[in-house]
Amino acid sequence: MKRDSFLSKPISSYYLLMGSTAALTGLGLVMILSASSIHSLENSGSSYAIALRQFLFLLVAVPAGFAASRVPIRKWRSLAKISFLLSVLMLIALRLPVIGHTVNGNRNWLGYGPIVFQPSEFAKFLMILWAGYMMANRARNSSGETNVLVLLLPGFLIVMVLIMVGKDLGNAAVFASILLCLLFISGIRLRLIGVSAVVAIGTVALLIATTPNRMRRVLVVLNPFSHEYYKLSGWQPAHSIMGLASGGLFGVGLGASRQKWGNLAEAHTDFIFSVIGEELGLLGTLCVLLLLAALIFSIFRIALRAQDSMIRYSCAGIGCWIATQAVLNIGSATSVLPVVGVTLPLLSYGGSSVIATYLGLGFVLGAALRDPAIAPAMKRAKR
Repeated sequence: MKRDSFLSKPISSYYLLMGSTAALTGLGLVMILSASSIHSLENSGSSYAIALRQFLFLLVAVPAGFAASRVPIRKWRSLAKISFLLSVLMLIALRLPVIGHTVNGNRNWLGYGPIVFQPSEFAKFLMILWAGYMMANRARNSSGETNVLVLLLPGFLIVMVLIMVGKDLGNAAVFASILLCLLFISGIRLRLIGVSAVVAIGTVALLIATTPNRMRRVLVVLNPFSHEYYKLSGWQPAHSIMGLASGGLFGVGLGASRQKWGNLAEAHTDFIFSVIGEELGLLGTLCVLLLLAALIFSIFRIALRAQDSMIRYSCAGIGCWIATQAVLNIGSATSVLPVVGVTLPLLSYGGSSVIATYLGLGFVLGAALRDPAIAPAMKRAKR
């Protein structure tokens, strides 16, 4: 009964948002330290180097998120008008020889000297802002229902093509999923969404079929331990499953993972969920799933209560973004989906990822603070 009364209050969304974000961030920092210690020691001579860098990223991300929560709606609207252009310019800049960088075969890093970032991570937030602005204008003008597809599809296609030029299929899939979710939220006919989904799946299938490496990743899902693929594309998903299976109910203990000793590449980024399952067990993974569910639930609930239509659509888009990446990352770690190389929000290592995510969450926090039912409740709670 107490649980129902808590969730029935508007301020519960604020507490869920803040609590789940803080818990996931803290757990992520601890698990990055554990998962990266061996890799960090081999490459930099210190077990703490990667975790320290993540801590420094958080020193930027957390203030940026709180600053974003204080930005007025009119300024968000001004940014949303040009956010599509900003996204395209950043992604085009990746092709420039001096500032564009290739990592693991993907040309998706931008910067010069020690300052390097991943534009596609920030483009997710910018494109959601742009989509929210366009959808809000459509709602005010009472345009036909098919207009939302015409409004959003060209922009997202341009961004996805630019990302695919850099051979980053994983982030392109995230953008496609965000688009489909926004189309569903807009209220257009399910038939149109179904056709769009079929076209998107067909395009992805074609891109996979024409690239041998991607095709192997798909085939590996069926049996990562097969003799044909185990030592190639099956290595990561196979050892990810081994880590999850060896964790049992309570795990082998924090810091005691065996797979991070060179068997599981990218243990602190793409496969941190596997390390959590190995060291903290089934209970640890269930806690992660519950925290992610609480975060996503709070975002959508805040979106539903937002009075401004642009804020409402954008908050919903941010919820779709986080949910999509969580599904893709955990699906890769459990070998339910092919390895796509996307981070687990707030848990995986990555400066661009955590800063962009905090900007999105700061936007949602600002929407919550503008809720006329939440602000008075916060003042009463302080008193």
